[in-house]
Amino acid sequence: MVNMVLTRTYSAPAFDKKEIFRYAGVRGGAPELDTLLQECLNEVESKLVYRVCYREFAVTHHDSYLDLGFIKTESMGLKKNLFCCESIVLFAATVGIEIDRLIARYATVSPTKSLLFQAIGAERIESLCDVFCREIAEEKAKLGFQTRPRFSAGYGDFPLEAQKEIFAVLDCSRKIGLTLNQSLLMSPSKSVTAIIGVGK
Repeated sequence: MVNMVLTRTYSAPAFDKKEIFRYAGVRGGAPELDTLLQECLNEVESKLVYRVCYREFAVTHHDSYLDLGFIKTESMGLKKNLFCCESIVLFAATVGIEIDRLIARYATVSPTKSLLFQAIGAERIESLCDVFCREIAEEKAKLGFQTRPRFSAGYGDFPLEAQKEIFAVLDCSRKIGLTLNQSLLMSPSKSVTAIIGVGK
């Protein structure tokens, strides 16, 4: 286990238009939206970044709480997710600030485009997380371990306030340009922090 913050930068995962439309709340085919979506993709594609920082911690299981190395938590949802796990991979991922600027720019002049950029951002960050989680799963499998589905602060009873400790131990601002404000909102907004359980 490497107990330091590491970073990875990825090339763009393939865009999933069906998923983008799902995030936008669009059901069924809409040819005019297909054209508009392609315009949005052409505009945003070169402006996105795909960056992840991460760190591994040993997990200590107690009757009423978990010690994750950087925080102690009584979250039963996370305790169930990490059942029999020996360690975690804590990570933060972002696709950058430019898509936030496009969302804001089009909010008044073209609300439909702004909505599509919101949906593109959601699909992009989920795709990035999927790529990273798949890589970690493959690396751990070679060592005889399995990984669990990622689990984020704010899910179930794992408090959103844990973001403060997550940002501190991952040094998100310096590593990938990701910041957290006093309201616990991330900037860039199309970003994720999460825990991946690792166990035999």
